[in-house]
Amino acid sequence: MLSKSIKTVLNLFLLSACALTTTAWGGAGLLGMDHEVPLDQSGIWARKYQTSLEFGSAALVIGGALWEGSDTRLGQTYWKSIDSMLMGDVSATVLKDVFRRQRPIDGNNPNNWFQPSGNASFPSGEVTHITSVVTPFIAEYGQQNPEVWLLALLPMYDGLARLKSQAHWQSDVLGGAALGVFSGLHAHNLTQSWTASVLPGGFTIGYRKVF
Repeated sequence: MLSKSIKTVLNLFLLSACALTTTAWGGAGLLGMDHEVPLDQSGIWARKYQTSLEFGSAALVIGGALWEGSDTRLGQTYWKSIDSMLMGDVSATVLKDVFRRQRPIDGNNPNNWFQPSGNASFPSGEVTHITSVVTPFIAEYGQQNPEVWLLALLPMYDGLARLKSQAHWQSDVLGGAALGVFSGLHAHNLTQSWTASVLPGGFTIGYRKVF
């Protein structure tokens, strides 16, 4: 049974993802929620900030895990975030290859599924990625430290940015958020990070202790 805090994490991300689709009902695609958003890659919506968030978040959790080690609560959360990130990234990649949905920028038709190889709109891999990274931290610390919930703004930003880049439909963002939450909660519920458990002890002891 899911704890109250974990249920709250799940509900928050799903509601946040749904908030990205509120102007789209009456469109097409999944549940009639999909429509093309006007292209906007200016200011904070620039592509460089989206890629910085993706690669920066990966570097942060990997660096934090190596620094903290796996013997502390924070260290285990870092390692579980890595577990979640890997699970989410791999799952999104597989699903993209299965569904092969055409991106908005390649054709304004959200019903174009199972297109030739190279179409990879569903689900949003980047929304999956950042959601899977932050979910273990929110699930672990959100109840005791409410400010941790601010991490939920990162998937919301990324979802909006991907819509404005015409890289995804609203249901792609919703699917990515749901997949990221699932990966994050699954990793959070592990007794111990499986990534930390399969690596040699030298990687998981934590450089903080060494130095």
